[in-house]
Amino acid sequence: SIVEQAAHIVVDEDMADHIDLNFGCPVPKVTRRGGGSALPWKTDLYQEIIRRVVRVCEPAGIPVTAKFRVGIDDAHVTFHEAGRIAQEEGCAAVTLHARTTAEYYGGHSDWSRIGELVGELDIPVFGNGDIWGADDAVRMVNETGCAGVAIGRGCQGRPWIFADIGEAFAGSDVRVDPTLGEVGAVIIRHAQLLTRFYDGDERMAVHDLRKHVAWYLKGFPVGGHMRRAFMECECLDDVARLVATLDPDARLPGRVIDKPRGRVRFAKKVHLPYGWLDSRTTTREERERLFGDDPMDAGY
Repeated sequence: SIVEQAAHIVVDEDMADHIDLNFGCPVPKVTRRGGGSALPWKTDLYQEIIRRVVRVCEPAGIPVTAKFRVGIDDAHVTFHEAGRIAQEEGCAAVTLHARTTAEYYGGHSDWSRIGELVGELDIPVFGNGDIWGADDAVRMVNETGCAGVAIGRGCQGRPWIFADIGEAFAGSDVRVDPTLGEVGAVIIRHAQLLTRFYDGDERMAVHDLRKHVAWYLKGFPVGGHMRRAFMECECLDDVARLVATLDPDARLPGRVIDKPRGRVRFAKKVHLPYGWLDSRTTTREERERLFGDDPMDAGY
């Protein structure tokens, strides 16, 4: 049981205060193997994974939560059962991304689904989907009654969104409006933290930073040549040298503040294992394909 073993490692090595099981990924390479947002369709598999992880974490006082989507598509909705099962198996809370797998990251998430789940469960429900700024977070809580919000794409290159949301829930209109110079300082700090994470390997850290730099600079008056230059960095000094060339006084144009970022496309097709939708529980044949030598091992 890979998931169960992973939970044991986290608990035994005191690596986390909280474990979140993510059943929300819509990426084809994950769903075509029955993982991610495809998995809650198979209620027996979903239930067993949660049960095993909670069983490992509960004695250590580590809460387990689960995140999932509305369903695979409009004809195969799963969030009602997913929420109920998570609650019955001991999850401390759940998060609902208010889109189906078929919707991928396109359009606007259906927040009314979050409100439905809030009304069905006793444990806290967190809402996810289209939180691009603090006002969005407040509006979601007010409209759905959810206990809080989970941020995905909205924090890419904008880590200060969490400070903004804290201010908003405290009733303050104060918002972070960083200059490009201040963003540059965050980029350098991010690179330093990544270096620490990679045990001092600057090259690996800076390569990891590349995707984040594009998000940090999105919307600022920075040319493509500068973005390409960041993609060629190999050490912390390279990053610092480029940050020093940015206009420290530049600010984000108002038209892009709190606007969607990251992936917004629709998936053309949901990729699933053959016959996945024929039954809400896994057959022995499906388990053999998923787990190989131990077809009754639902640990994934």
